[in-house]
Amino acid sequence: MRKIFGIGETIYDILFRNGQPVAAVPGGSVFNGLISLGRTGMDCTFITEIGSDQVGQLILDFMHENGINTDYVSCYQGKKTAISLAYLDENNDAKYSFYKDYPNNRLDFEMPAIKSNDLVAFGAYFALNPVLSDKVKPFLHYAKKQDAILYYDLNFRDNHCHEVDRLKDTFIENFALADIVRGSHEDFINLYGHDDCHRIYDEISKYCPRFICTRGREGVLVIDHGKEYTFPSKEITPVSTIGAGDNFNAGIIYGLLKENICREQLDSISRDTWSHLIGYGIDFGSEACMSTSNYVSKEFAHRYKMIR
Repeated sequence: MRKIFGIGETIYDILFRNGQPVAAVPGGSVFNGLISLGRTGMDCTFITEIGSDQVGQLILDFMHENGINTDYVSCYQGKKTAISLAYLDENNDAKYSFYKDYPNNRLDFEMPAIKSNDLVAFGAYFALNPVLSDKVKPFLHYAKKQDAILYYDLNFRDNHCHEVDRLKDTFIENFALADIVRGSHEDFINLYGHDDCHRIYDEISKYCPRFICTRGREGVLVIDHGKEYTFPSKEITPVSTIGAGDNFNAGIIYGLLKENICREQLDSISRDTWSHLIGYGIDFGSEACMSTSNYVSKEFAHRYKMIR
């Protein structure tokens, strides 16, 4: 079976509603999607960082329990694992406060054995952070050289909007590395100041021809080599939207493997195939919204089980 590799942040999310804590779960944008994919039986490896504390051990154990290869996890002695406080509003959307304790030298790992048509997930500020660029960029370029399929989720939050000009070149490099670029309409507003998908695609398509924009209740827009497809979202009443986009990504990656889409098929994905891929994405994302965990349930994952 083709393998999935992710690189990104690991964090412990403490969720608050009406000022009171209601849940505490391991999280991180790429992390959440990999946990869901691991639960479906896929071969997943995560490159990340934790502290040598009780929270870090809890997260490490959680990854093992969900089938994630942790051989490339950096554990920092004497440091604490990152924590976020997520405050859910009346729509169950979250605002965050972050608490982090990192050493000066981060992400010390050897390159994993990536093969042609494996999948690599990256994104969020982790893929933009200048402090990590000397570790993240070589990994992504290596994965590209190995002929893996790279999936980039912007996940660009408003607390980094003031850095847009400084990060412009990194965004462009990430677009050029990616085979599929996905963002929410909020991400694109934070990056471009608007969410006109056609104008945004004109920019991104200079580097990557496949573009997905998730627009909440307004559904999903796909533009692939200039061909435009729209798909409706599901009507649900969410418990928490924290893992929605992360698990949408997991569903797309699941679909790429389930539908056996390799690099040679990327340039000829039909509307019907996109419908299947987006359907998986919506199913995974909607399922993750039905609890305060950041991933699909084990019962849901069992229905999508794939045998290695």
